[in-house]
Amino acid sequence: MDWLIAGLGNPGPDYAKTRHNAGFCFVQELAQRHQASWRLEKAWKTELARFAIGGYDLLVLQPQDFMNRSGAPVQAAAAFFKIPPARILVVHDELDLPPGVARFKWSGGHGGHNGLRDLDRALGTRDYWRLRIGIGHPGHKDRVVGYVLARPGATEEAEIHAAIDRSLGVLDDFLAGRADAAMKTLHSE
Repeated sequence: MDWLIAGLGNPGPDYAKTRHNAGFCFVQELAQRHQASWRLEKAWKTELARFAIGGYDLLVLQPQDFMNRSGAPVQAAAAFFKIPPARILVVHDELDLPPGVARFKWSGGHGGHNGLRDLDRALGTRDYWRLRIGIGHPGHKDRVVGYVLARPGATEEAEIHAAIDRSLGVLDDFLAGRADAAMKTLHSE
């Protein structure tokens, strides 16, 4: 495997269309575009799909434990396939970006995101790639939990999906080691 792409979210129909599941939406769309099927890997508590893009073999995950326990499934899959953290792309919702905006980021802190906090712990490093899908902020920290676990309005949902679509449009460049080109295109939109 050349790359592991993990979409973060919460499993189950109650969370399927919530803001917090932007990472799941990304990997689901990616797999659908490449006609890949998902299978449950019970030992790792994840759904996974395997396919290639531009000659790069991908392992794509949707951890099936809750967001704050995303690290173990990603770490287990990465260890089994011998994928180093530098070849992991974690796709997640981002409160600090408005809907419609997506940004690649190398390394850094978790910014209060419990999925990233758990990944940092499980991987033993912060040195992995992130794709941050903007969902906006409710305005006050006391409203964050209800906000991320709610479904966005129609306009916001369309903006989030547009950001996912633009991100998928630069993924080939990113996977081929042209992260600067991918970021320049994505970050200028």
